[in-house]
Amino acid sequence: MASDTLTPPYQPRRPAQSRMLPIRDLQHHVLEWGTAREGQPLLVLCHGWMDVADSYQFLVDALQQERHIIAPDWRGFGNTPATQADHFIFADYLLDLDYLLDHFAGDTPVDLVGHSMGGNIVTQYAGVRPQRVRRLVNLEGFGLPATKPEDAPQRLMQWMDNVRALRAGTLKLRHYPDLQAVARRLQQTNARLPLDKALWLARRWAEQDAEGHWHIQAHAGHKIPNHQLYHADEAMACLACITAPTLCVEARDDSIAQFWGERYTQEEYHARMARIPDVRHATVDDAGHMLHHDQPEVLARLIEDFLGAEQPA
Repeated sequence: MASDTLTPPYQPRRPAQSRMLPIRDLQHHVLEWGTAREGQPLLVLCHGWMDVADSYQFLVDALQQERHIIAPDWRGFGNTPATQADHFIFADYLLDLDYLLDHFAGDTPVDLVGHSMGGNIVTQYAGVRPQRVRRLVNLEGFGLPATKPEDAPQRLMQWMDNVRALRAGTLKLRHYPDLQAVARRLQQTNARLPLDKALWLARRWAEQDAEGHWHIQAHAGHKIPNHQLYHADEAMACLACITAPTLCVEARDDSIAQFWGERYTQEEYHARMARIPDVRHATVDDAGHMLHHDQPEVLARLIEDFLGAEQPA
């Protein structure tokens, strides 16, 4: 489309510094904004499934307060390669985050924000390492529908078949002819995403190969269902151990219904989150699942107000 080539990409107000950090035999890519300040906790932003750390640029630009912020690319996403892997385990994200906080924050508690899969990671982490989290923000990190023990044989068979397909080269991610096609794909997923932001994200969400094709910067192994069932009771046990004041933010669009239908409802999600001792909820209007793209200014105000609020006695 002609408008694709005429529209200039988004220009960040606060450009990030890019760095690589060795964690557990992988070179983890981390974006960093600002510098550490005395008495100010580190703000950590964790992206979701099939996303990248750069996805938070619009939110960072909308923040009013200058802060020291980091955003990692999870293993096998963005510029954190995991070329030898043929599947991914959720617990690895928790341990990667643990090492990441060792490096950037030491023993000082951080403000932890996560979106979608990243929201699930940071929420579980806050229950496992409660002393490391000052405040927690969960952006549409809903968790998954509860499973039953009798689901295990089918799940294990699925996992084995998918790993074999990946290693045989038949499980792949789609590629695109040019950067404009990548931007259109991003807008197809999120119709609210403006073209300038889609063009900026496209260059960070995908990379070009020697033949000129653009590929999503994600390992195809992320498409493989986990070999372990999702145990909702175990997840809720972690929620009950969270000590940080917690803000759960949802978009006005009902993402859970779109993802799971009747298998897992908004009411079930709220019942799970009620296990967190100090939890509050907020809703962002005119936004879908990628609410940090749709309403970054509104979301930035919500987060800053929450992070700066006094903790109840």
